[in-house]
Amino acid sequence: MPWFVWLLAAGVLGVAEFFTLTLVFGLLAGAALVAAVVSGVGIGLLGQLLALGGAAAAGLLVVRPIALRQIEQAPLARDGTDALVGRRAEVLKEVTATRGLIKISGEEWSARTLDESHVIPVGALVDVMEIDGATAVVYPRELLP
Repeated sequence: MPWFVWLLAAGVLGVAEFFTLTLVFGLLAGAALVAAVVSGVGIGLLGQLLALGGAAAAGLLVVRPIALRQIEQAPLARDGTDALVGRRAEVLKEVTATRGLIKISGEEWSARTLDESHVIPVGALVDVMEIDGATAVVYPRELLP
C-alpha cells in the first residue's frame, strides 16, 4: 500500500482521537505513521501490516496503561485556597466563633474558630483547618487557658 494511504489513515485516526479522547485512536494513528514510514522505505504490504500490528500492540499494551495511570493520579501541588489548609497562621485580632483576623503567609484573612467555645488571643499561633468562602476556619496550635 502506498505511504500516503497510511498517512491519510493516521490523520483520520488522529481526528477520531481528538473527538473521543480515549488514547486508543491516537496510538493507532501513531502505528499508522510507523506503517507509512515502512511503506516509504519500500517494504511490502506484509511488512507494513506487521509494523502496524507491532506498533499498535506496543502502544495499546504498554503505553496506554502507563498514560492512564498518570492521568488518574492526583496533582502533587495544591493551589488557590486549598494551599492554605494545614498552614500555620498568627492571630492579629482575637478570634472567636464569629469573627477574628489572622495572618497567613503574609496575607491578612478573616477567621473564625473551628470549636465555637474557643477564644484565641492576639499573638497565638493557629492551624488553618479549612477555608469557608473568604474566612479561614482555625484551631489553636497550643492549649488555651
